[in-house]
Amino acid sequence: MFTIEHEFDATVVTLVDEPGSHLREDITIHAFGDCVTVEQFDPRSGKVQKITLSPSQLSDLAAALNLPEGVYRRVEKPDV
Repeated sequence: MFTIEHEFDATVVTLVDEPGSHLREDITIHAFGDCVTVEQFDPRSGKVQKITLSPSQLSDLAAALNLPEGVYRRVEKPDV
């Protein structure tokens, strides 16, 4: 399950882990104009862990989810 909320300066997506044998904490994704942050509460440390991705890194990640094993470089198509 997931939710999507549009706030003033970001779109916030929350991924909720469905009940199962390996239940994990929710993941919150904040999409800003210049970066995307991914946050998840770590029960072992009692803190929220956060990573920040550039738009380019996010595009690489999205492309990587649909590709086989290997090394790749995205090439932007020039505007025509």
